[in-house]
Amino acid sequence: MTQQPIIKVLIPAFNEAGSVGLVIQDLPKYIDEVIVVSNNSTDQTVANAMAAGATVLQESRRGYGFACLKGMDYIAGLERQPDILVFIDGDYSDYPEQLPLLTAPIIERDIDFVIGARDKKLRETGSMTGPQIFGNWLATNLMKLFFNSRFTDLGPFRAIKYEKLVALQMQDQTYGWTVEMQLKALKKNYTYEEVPVRYRNRIGVSKVSGTFKGAIFAGVKILTWIFKYGLKK
Repeated sequence: MTQQPIIKVLIPAFNEAGSVGLVIQDLPKYIDEVIVVSNNSTDQTVANAMAAGATVLQESRRGYGFACLKGMDYIAGLERQPDILVFIDGDYSDYPEQLPLLTAPIIERDIDFVIGARDKKLRETGSMTGPQIFGNWLATNLMKLFFNSRFTDLGPFRAIKYEKLVALQMQDQTYGWTVEMQLKALKKNYTYEEVPVRYRNRIGVSKVSGTFKGAIFAGVKILTWIFKYGLKK
């Protein structure tokens, strides 16, 4: 990219009233727009996100993918689309100020897709549960087996060229959104990198890893996507 790109940030959020404002305020000030999609929140997520200066959308259908798709529909309707779209969770577990680490490979070296990898050396104790760690290990090793990929994490903090994201024709409505993006990027031979990022204990309770049901459904959905694409090979 030869000029300063337009960067938008998309934050799916379900009952993140205590953290979403912190995420927004710690993002670099040059971000063109921060879009928070409230995924049927019942607390003050919407009010706090608006107070922090974000564009707020409402998605009543519960599911991480539903929230992301809502945000993409909004962006598609804008007069001018971004060059780069960054995804980050609203729970303050990632460090929003590290966003330039993710966008630099895209801006400086024309990489298509960058994952913020939650490096073990940079993770706060307890910030990832045992099932999360095992699930990441299993999923990324299966992707290595089927696709010879170099991914080590399914981290939600990620940056991608917007036109490349649109071309992926994302579909997943719940827990499989992140792995679907990575698998489709591999299938399309996108250039990609991981950059190590810091990671801390989230504010509040995780809606996925914090519940038995959430962990099981997330694991099943992730493995389903991997085997679906692996068997297509």
